[in-house]
Amino acid sequence: MLIDRRRVLAGATALGGAAAIRPALASAQTDWHALAEDVKAQMAWSWDRYREHAWGKDEIKPVSGSFSSFPLKTHHLGLSLIEALDTLWVMGLDSRFQDGVDWVKGNFDADVDGEVSVFETSIRLVGGLLSAHHACGDAVLLAKARDLADRLLPAFATPTGMPYRFINLKTGAVREPLTSPADIATYLPEWGTLSRLTGDPKYAATARKAIVAVFERRSKLDLVATKIDVLSGKWRSRQATIGSYCDSFFEYLWDSWQLFGDAECRRMYHVCTAAILKHQQVWKDGSLWFADVDFETGVIVGTEQDELASFYGGLLAQGGAMKLGAAYTESWAKVQKRFGVLPEGYDYATAAPTQLANALRPELVDAAFTLWLIDWDQRWRDIGRVHFLAMKRWNKAEYGYTDLADVTGDPKRQADHCPGYWWSEQMKYYYLLFSDTPRFDYNRNYLSTEGNVLMGFKRPSA
Repeated sequence: MLIDRRRVLAGATALGGAAAIRPALASAQTDWHALAEDVKAQMAWSWDRYREHAWGKDEIKPVSGSFSSFPLKTHHLGLSLIEALDTLWVMGLDSRFQDGVDWVKGNFDADVDGEVSVFETSIRLVGGLLSAHHACGDAVLLAKARDLADRLLPAFATPTGMPYRFINLKTGAVREPLTSPADIATYLPEWGTLSRLTGDPKYAATARKAIVAVFERRSKLDLVATKIDVLSGKWRSRQATIGSYCDSFFEYLWDSWQLFGDAECRRMYHVCTAAILKHQQVWKDGSLWFADVDFETGVIVGTEQDELASFYGGLLAQGGAMKLGAAYTESWAKVQKRFGVLPEGYDYATAAPTQLANALRPELVDAAFTLWLIDWDQRWRDIGRVHFLAMKRWNKAEYGYTDLADVTGDPKRQADHCPGYWWSEQMKYYYLLFSDTPRFDYNRNYLSTEGNVLMGFKRPSA
């Protein structure tokens, strides 16, 4: 069964924690509709620059006007184009959406002799094709998503059911058994959706087996570490984190419950979350953080916070820990206020950035959007507004929006890269947060870890 997200989330009981520290709310005079229209205009402008300078290429370089390839090293699959599709659709940029769909139908072909990340290819390209199919119903998009997933399937043929990290799309040759919980277990929402749409259960079964394999190898403290060998099933690190390497493992436990009603995934989520709250929760100067710890002893081994972890406040709130989720999101909002744009790494113990760059990240506004869906509090919209306006100020270049090399400078120093997820994630989060669009069901929906909408689009009336 599918889950009514608002009813499940609003009715969740908090797991505990101190009361959230409430930041200043947005001005009552904020014109959210105008802000949404600005987001839409920036998306259209960026898409037009992409079409002029990098059409069909994976990622545009917004400063130089050139492009780069990903996830293949020398061949382009139209990554940014595919990631942009459902964002264009929900914004009502219909002619641009159709141009993109036409390109995919005429040009996207995964039969390439090249190696890709199984994880990245699934969340970005399989997910992007599925969300575009959800938007318009075109069967060709579903067929291409299925073909791509079929090419990734051989990576899961291991003694543990956990996938190799890399696979050749044409030959099926696999490489790198040393991988992470996120690389292993971030598949079920996309692949379960694929099973539902095609009637073939193998996709969901394969993805679910991998999730369970990670969970069953947790430590006696119910924590998982960052590195594991998928052939032996042995852990190759001792570091437990909520950030990179583990983040979307936790996310997809909850999501698989939310999207499919998988009660066992919900149980696994709560086991993991209880352990994180018990062993990793740290309060410093009124702010909530999550330390990295030894997954077998619980001893703190690091105080650096990965910017990617800023999504976690939204996940905590979804799972019932609303006060803690709000507090963690507000901790990151304070860092945003201090630097304008979040650094890639931040040490809560020293209150100093550990990585000065920012890869045009969406995680904080992702959390703000999720929290807003739960309680409709305008403070989450305001965090998103600050995030968007900072991006417009610092990241806009001649040919699009670029990442930053240093967020601490004044002016902030730009790099020259627009990641594919920018098109799928923060531009969509901004628009949904500000617009109240009739094309989206704000009560019953699902967005993947890559921001792909797999449930919740509403077709406009004729």
